[in-house]
Amino acid sequence: MRKFAASAAGMALALSALGLTVAPTATAATPCPSGAVCIRETNGTILNKNIFYRYGAHNLNNVTGERVLVNNQTGGAGFQVCKGYNGTNCSVVSRHVGEYAPYDFTPINSVVLVR
Repeated sequence: MRKFAASAAGMALALSALGLTVAPTATAATPCPSGAVCIRETNGTILNKNIFYRYGAHNLNNVTGERVLVNNQTGGAGFQVCKGYNGTNCSVVSRHVGEYAPYDFTPINSVVLVR
């Protein structure tokens, strides 16, 4: 238990340094399907084009402003947000399952799902 708490605290610190922090779950928001990473719209909905299941890079189209990213992958899989298309200029891998605090996606052009 102590090891888990230390790694959770370390992950929270690493994510906050990147501007990504874990947020409490919203009860009125559309759920992200199991096994996926989703980008939630400002009104709480999730568009089909912003639900990602496959590992690898996913280029974004017209995703700007503050958005909530949800990691609902299983088996410890993670994701990266990237300033470049095709998964270039990326953040560190985030593996926390759940919602992240709203993040400005304006400079973000792709999301990479990793094992």
